[in-house]
Amino acid sequence: MGRETVHHVNGVEICAESFGDPRDPAILLIMGAMCSMVYWDTEFCQRLADTGRFVIRYDNRDVGRSTVYPPGTSNYTVADLAEDAVGLLDAYEVQKAHLVGMSLGGMIAQVIAVNHPERVQTMTLIASSLYGSDENHRGLPPMDERILAYHAKGASLDWADTEAVARYLVAGSALLCGPAHVFEEERVHRQVTAEIRRAKQLLSMFNHALLRGDDSFEGMQAKIAAPTLVIHGTHDTVLPFAHATALTASIPGAELLTLEGTGHEIHADDWETIIRAVFAHTARGGQ
Repeated sequence: MGRETVHHVNGVEICAESFGDPRDPAILLIMGAMCSMVYWDTEFCQRLADTGRFVIRYDNRDVGRSTVYPPGTSNYTVADLAEDAVGLLDAYEVQKAHLVGMSLGGMIAQVIAVNHPERVQTMTLIASSLYGSDENHRGLPPMDERILAYHAKGASLDWADTEAVARYLVAGSALLCGPAHVFEEERVHRQVTAEIRRAKQLLSMFNHALLRGDDSFEGMQAKIAAPTLVIHGTHDTVLPFAHATALTASIPGAELLTLEGTGHEIHADDWETIIRAVFAHTARGGQ
């Protein structure tokens, strides 16, 4: 496990951490909205690195120790976040990487694969969806209303009370856990505590909610040449399973790995399945 380092890329500061041997094929882990790199568990990263991969995780803008902006402001696009990721590969002197994106991270990976195909070896898209025009995707099922209702409560939370904030974030994560699993309250509490401790400005994470789709990207998945693996839980309440089938159908040659009873999560019960799948996929996709 390497120490966290801050890299000046694309006009911003991006905090990252690496695991494994830099001489091994590189995997860039791209986390989803409102979550820093701590949600790629240290143990998960190390186990992935132990398969013979150089694993990099990082904080997107507005979370963790990367550049943050005042809460409630919109300063960048998903395409900008994709350029941050490419800049980070430059900082690590990685010419081509295997991208593994979770949720919004999977959409960022799609933009990289279209705009910088020469930098992408393979893609693995976990609990993600098509990136493009928001309007054209209204045929896909929306987020569960219980999640939206829960997070509406955040407006009345005392964000200076770190214990109350931790309880709020843990309970929010519990809503994402699928019926095949027991919610890992202790592990999630450790993640949330690290999130609160590391954040330059915790409330800035909500700026990710202001990110929008891009009409010009609509249908661009057909241009993706990178071998793609879609991993999705059948009980995802944020991006229901229909998003996975639509995504798989839209990227040429994409394969789908279904996690029965899994929600919008990377549950420890699924780690072995995911790591084996990523290892096999990245091996097939060349190194």
